[in-house]
Amino acid sequence: MISDEILYRRYLDGEDKAADTLVEKYGDALTLYINGYLKDIHEAEDLMIEAFSQLFAKERPIEDEGSFKAYLYKTARNLALRHKQKHRLRFLRFDELTFEPKSDTLADTELLRSERDRQLYAAMEKLKAEYREALYLVYFENMSYRDAAAVMAQTEKQISNLVYRGKQSLKTILEQEGFTYADE
Repeated sequence: MISDEILYRRYLDGEDKAADTLVEKYGDALTLYINGYLKDIHEAEDLMIEAFSQLFAKERPIEDEGSFKAYLYKTARNLALRHKQKHRLRFLRFDELTFEPKSDTLADTELLRSERDRQLYAAMEKLKAEYREALYLVYFENMSYRDAAAVMAQTEKQISNLVYRGKQSLKTILEQEGFTYADE
């Protein structure tokens, strides 16, 4: 499999298909990441396109494994933060979309999973923003602590601390809401 960094280099060398591959790989996830800041999926899509545009418009120092993703997310984060500062409007929060289970046998499982996920996301919304972002990058985006540190302009040790504290805070919030753990 070709690394993101090699695809980026190929794009810079004139291979447009390499850019399409990178956008296809990261576009949706990056949009959801930005939407975590903005709470407006349409604006998030626009900023996702802007983040890629910035990387593709001018060559960036991207060489090490994982550095493309970290640079992309850092660019998106900066765009989202700037956008929030410019547009300090109150955004409505829409309820999660309902889904249609594929079969009756999966309905109960899907309902339980959906409810668990909803409660987890609701609990994460109660976390400090820096804890929520560190947990999101490490666990939902599967970034290394090094890459998450690059995105958040922190050290790896600071990310480690944020993830640890975030998990502790999340556990406390979930326990207050009546969750118990299988190993207890």
